[in-house]
Amino acid sequence: MTRVLTAALATVAALALTSGTALASPTDPAPAASSAAPAAAGTVSAITDRLAGQVAAALADREVRDRATSATASASADLLSITASTGVAQAARAANEAVLAAKGLPATGGSLLRLRLATDEMRAGLARGELPLVAAAPSDDEAASITAYDPLGGTVALDPAKAPERPVLVVEVDVAKALPLGLDLMRKSLSARGVTALRPTATAKAAGGYWATKVNAVRLSDDEEPWIKGDAEIFSIVGGFGLDGKATVNVVQMPYLDNDGTTYYPNQLLVHFNGYKYNLADIVMMEDDGDTNYQQLAQAIATALLTIADGGAYIPLVSAIISAIPTSWWTDDPDYVDSWYTLSTASSGRLYGARGNGWMDVAPYWVSQL
Repeated sequence: MTRVLTAALATVAALALTSGTALASPTDPAPAASSAAPAAAGTVSAITDRLAGQVAAALADREVRDRATSATASASADLLSITASTGVAQAARAANEAVLAAKGLPATGGSLLRLRLATDEMRAGLARGELPLVAAAPSDDEAASITAYDPLGGTVALDPAKAPERPVLVVEVDVAKALPLGLDLMRKSLSARGVTALRPTATAKAAGGYWATKVNAVRLSDDEEPWIKGDAEIFSIVGGFGLDGKATVNVVQMPYLDNDGTTYYPNQLLVHFNGYKYNLADIVMMEDDGDTNYQQLAQAIATALLTIADGGAYIPLVSAIISAIPTSWWTDDPDYVDSWYTLSTASSGRLYGARGNGWMDVAPYWVSQL
């Protein structure tokens, strides 16, 4: 995705303020119109594309090629390990440092770059010794073609809708590793900016527990991403008002949501009502498929939420959170997945997202103190 985060805020239609426990959700704000543009030099997509060309050139060496094909024969592999002691090792290390910076992660985050065979159907060709192409996933899901690099030189334009017979090795970000690092950074950053974590109420302690919302099942729509895209990592931003009347958010990882079009049964507690002033909360579901800058996302959300004052009635926070997403996030399939308005301790059954991209089966759950 070509979402290098900027300070600009997305232009979003104002949502009517609602209260009560009903899940009547207004139409979600549409992404601001934008024209496709080449990725900036420091974007994750640009970094991985540049590295793909360098890795392809290195694969002209039979020893390096054998190492890469062996490492990716059954699963994705760490790219820095594959390229160690090769001519592309320094470029790979530099690219990894650039990816960490582009995602707003600390330089101590370790290796985030992976090399993966694009589809399982390509394994037979790889086993036969066919010379693989190397590519990075495109930043735009609606791109007319995918640029792949040939180890013998030059580029090959691939159809994003149909995987080629020739094997393709994909340079990508390990989002499963990046997401926990990013969410931890977001929590610390939000807390430092006054968007603090919830604290249990005296009432909850006296009652011996509190109510939460449990996700029994969840399904996201099949958005038919290009064959070259890997799994995305899903997380949710749960927003409400703390006891001090200030808007607060909790960031929750949903690591099981690997694929669209699949129903998952996590039994996960998503909303904890033990520190809210009102019996209401909102959920904004997002994904990281490689390019999310967690530091700038946290800063944008904190800036937006700190301007909201408690007027004595619940105000949905979805609009403020979505408005804080920089415009560059809308340049292809957005990291914003869907949103759910005004969940309460009584919410149950199937709840469809306001954007129509998914649903959740939820139920109230009593969390007892030990």
